Amino acid sequence: VPVIAGAGSNSTQESLNLASHAKTAGADGVLVVTPYYNKPTQEGMYQHFKAINDAVDIPIIIYNIPPRSVIDMSVATMARLAALPNIAGVKDATSDLNRPILTAIEIGAEFCQLSGEDGTAIPFLAAGGHGCISVTANIAPKMCADMQKAWAAGDVAAAMALQSKLMPVHAALFCETSPGPVKYAAGLLELCADEVRLPMTEIAETSKARVRDALSGAGILG
Repeated sequence: VPVIAGAGSNSTQESLNLASHAKTAGADGVLVVTPYYNKPTQEGMYQHFKAINDAVDIPIIIYNIPPRSVIDMSVATMARLAALPNIAGVKDATSDLNRPILTAIEIGAEFCQLSGEDGTAIPFLAAGGHGCISVTANIAPKMCADMQKAWAAGDVAAAMALQSKLMPVHAALFCETSPGPVKYAAGLLELCADEVRLPMTEIAETSKARVRDALSGAGILG
């Protein structure tokens, strides 16, 4: 099973060390988030990812998530990075459906673009994306995979039917800060314990009810 290991940090040296460890451990690639808290410029982001690219020979996926990192990597900066040998693609959690089209125009269709948001997975594919790094797939892997396969096969109706069935689940899994709800859902399915580390806390009873109802409605929980 291919493994993409998280190797992100707001410290370039720490991220580089994590990427190096991931390669040594046998990972097939690394996911590196744009540096949070520091608020680097576009040049700072470029130099951060270039340093990791230059130091570790492993495919790197840029994780662009402005709501959590505050900063947003521009298409121009991503194009500069895409010219480097180890920058393989992006996990795009911007909610901007113009972005995959603009990125493909600037960089080329071969640059791997993965949605970072389950709710926009199908529109993202329609705009030129290649797939999704999914939260919901942690608890409904077959349904999410079948949806992607249906789209790839040109069966838009089947893909949309699955996405419509999953939309209440997508919404419920973000009724509180992730990963609280998805950990609770995984606990219901006996996949793992539902505990989270501080400063995350157990989700509210109302949120638990929403998650349970969404899983039941989608046929995931009996």
